Amino acid sequence: MNLRILKSAVTNPWFNLATEDWIFQALDANSHTLFLWRNSETVVIGRSQNPWVECKIDKMEADEVFLARRQSGGGAMFHDLGNTNFTFLSPKDSYDQAANFTIIINALKKLSIDAQLSGRNDIQVGDRKISGNAFKHAVDRSFHHGTLLVNADMQKLGDYLNPHPLKLKAKGIKSVRARVANLIEFNEDITHEILSNALIEAFCEYYGEIAPVEELDEASLAEQPTLNQYYEQMADWDWRFGKTPEFTHHIETRFDWGIIDMHLDVKQAVISDVVIFSDALTVELIDLLKDALTGIKYNKDNIKTRLDELSRANTELAAQIDDVSRWLIDVLEG
Repeated sequence: MNLRILKSAVTNPWFNLATEDWIFQALDANSHTLFLWRNSETVVIGRSQNPWVECKIDKMEADEVFLARRQSGGGAMFHDLGNTNFTFLSPKDSYDQAANFTIIINALKKLSIDAQLSGRNDIQVGDRKISGNAFKHAVDRSFHHGTLLVNADMQKLGDYLNPHPLKLKAKGIKSVRARVANLIEFNEDITHEILSNALIEAFCEYYGEIAPVEELDEASLAEQPTLNQYYEQMADWDWRFGKTPEFTHHIETRFDWGIIDMHLDVKQAVISDVVIFSDALTVELIDLLKDALTGIKYNKDNIKTRLDELSRANTELAAQIDDVSRWLIDVLEG
C-alpha cells in the first residue's frame, strides 16, 4: 500500500476544506493519505448548523474572520494559525481508525507529550481536550479528520463562538463546549511546523514507508479542476448561509408610535414569511414592512437596502420605517 502526504501552504479555509472534499471524493483511494493544514481566523460550522445561532456573524465580518461550513456534521469550532488540522484517508477495506489515533499519539510522544484517546472522538492530555475528531465513510474509502490545539487564541474562541441571545427558535445541531488546552502548555517549544514534522514521521514509521511531502498552493486550483469546483462551493454564500436549517427569529420592541412584535421565518437563509403584530395606528406600515422583508436574504445589508428603498418611496411613513430599520440592524449586530 502506497503512502501519500499532502501539506497545504494556504491558510484560506475554503481552500483547505475544498482540498479535504477533493481528497475524499476524487483522489485515488488506493493509498493511505495524510493531509496537514491550518486556517487563518475562521469559525467552521457543521453541515447542519445555523451560523446565526453558533457565532457572532457581525463581529466576524468586522474583524475579517472567515465563516466556513464543512461537509461533515458536528459542532462549531474556531480555527486560527494556532491550530494544526489533519486528515487521514484510507481504502475502506484497510481503514483502521485506531491506527490513526496511534499515529497522532506517537507523534505527540516524540514531543514529550503523553496523550490518550478519550471516548470515540477526542484526544486528551490529563483531563484537558487537545483534539476533536470526526469520521466519514463511502463505498470504497474512509475519512478521519480533526484538529490539534497548538497555540490557539482561546479568548477569540469565546469572542466568536458565544452567540448573542437572539431568541432564535432554531432547528439543527447546537455545539457543546468542552474543557480544552493548547499543546504549548505541555511543551512550550511546539509549533505547527514541529508538530507537522512529528506527524509525518509517525505516519511513515507506522506504515514502514517513506513518502515525499506534496505542497499544495493556490496554483493547485488551476491544475485540478475538480478541486477548483469544490473551492467555489465552499466560498459561496449559498453554501455557508443558504444551507442553514429553517428557523424563526422572534423580536419585539416599543417605539413612540407603537409596539412591533415581529416573527421572521427563515428558510435557506432567505426570509420566507413575516408576521407582525402591532398597535400602530398606521396599518399600511405593517403591510409595507411585511412585503419589503419577505423574500430577501437574512442579513443586515439586504435588510437595510430594502428598507431604505421603502423609506424613500413612502415619505409620509419614512420616520417609522427608518426606526424599524435601525432597530433590525441593531438586533442583527447584537
